[in-house]
Amino acid sequence: MMYYLHRLSAQFIGFNVFFYVTFRAIAGAVTAFLITLVFGNFIIRQLIALKLGQPLRAAAEVHRLAELHGGKQGTPTMGGVLIIGAVLISSFLWARPDNRFVWLVLFSMVYLGALGFADDYLKVTKKKSEGISGRIKLVFQIVLAAIVTCVFLTSPLLEVQARALYVPFVKAPVVPNMAWFTFVFFSLVIVGSSNAVNLTDGLDGLAAGCTITVAFAYALLAYAAGNFRIAEYLQVPFYSFAGELTVVCAALVGAGLGFLWFNCYPARVFMGDTGSLAIGGMLGVVAICCKQELLLVVVGGVFVIEALSVILQVISFKATGRRIFVMSPLHHHFELTGWKENTVIVRFWILSIIFALLGLATLKLR
Repeated sequence: MMYYLHRLSAQFIGFNVFFYVTFRAIAGAVTAFLITLVFGNFIIRQLIALKLGQPLRAAAEVHRLAELHGGKQGTPTMGGVLIIGAVLISSFLWARPDNRFVWLVLFSMVYLGALGFADDYLKVTKKKSEGISGRIKLVFQIVLAAIVTCVFLTSPLLEVQARALYVPFVKAPVVPNMAWFTFVFFSLVIVGSSNAVNLTDGLDGLAAGCTITVAFAYALLAYAAGNFRIAEYLQVPFYSFAGELTVVCAALVGAGLGFLWFNCYPARVFMGDTGSLAIGGMLGVVAICCKQELLLVVVGGVFVIEALSVILQVISFKATGRRIFVMSPLHHHFELTGWKENTVIVRFWILSIIFALLGLATLKLR
């Protein structure tokens, strides 16, 4: 909404700043940060009052982990509502309301946030670590992928590029037309990203810290994709609508920083599936809108490693009866081998920064 204030620049030249994406992105990040900071304590008190505490797994194979995390039982979960609310309000204020990509990304975030909320609620009410079954989650994620695919393929302005497959380090699309595989590809991106962030959310501030670096990187990628001169110079796909996603990604950076204020070790609140599924799906859709889907594997390297550790662990155990890691996801493996929780978190944050920088470096290596 604030975007339209630039129309008053004829009366006062200072209003012209509201036209620029860079100004509104910074304002969006600050707004989201302040919202989470101001309302954080209130949300935490409400979650405690509603007795929405995090249940911990108590199976025999994770008893050592239960000993390490036993003090966290009862910490309020569903804190992801704070992130979602901050990003929504900030985006409504600072992003252009006539931009279809903004609404698509926000819809995806709320959609998966609602799915995660239902999952968290079942866990809390049942006092178990299992909520909605993995199959049902997968169905809802695929439905979202179908919606995203329809938005792209029913728009003449978006259809041609949406079908193209771009690979990092290569200027031209590797596959100019994926045809029906477009839906499959979008499904893999959305399902993979949302579940990868969900798996990473296992230590205080781990997922939130990694989210900040990935969202910041994609804010820059969105800006490049939405600016014709920059896109042409860097030889990346140009989408005129993508530039406004800079504001949305910046809002996620601000919300992530604000949430980390309460979620850092020792955490006073967890984001739960409410936040992790929403963030992961949102980043996946942003990557699709920028046509930088495969680059998400590099930029979100920590999320990818965490997800791969789970996949490899399951395959190894089913095939040989042996485990590759002491426990998966990977952050628990390091915990159980003697690393302090804070050490694991900070080192994974460092890796996330490095992966984000590597991802941005590919823009010049083409």
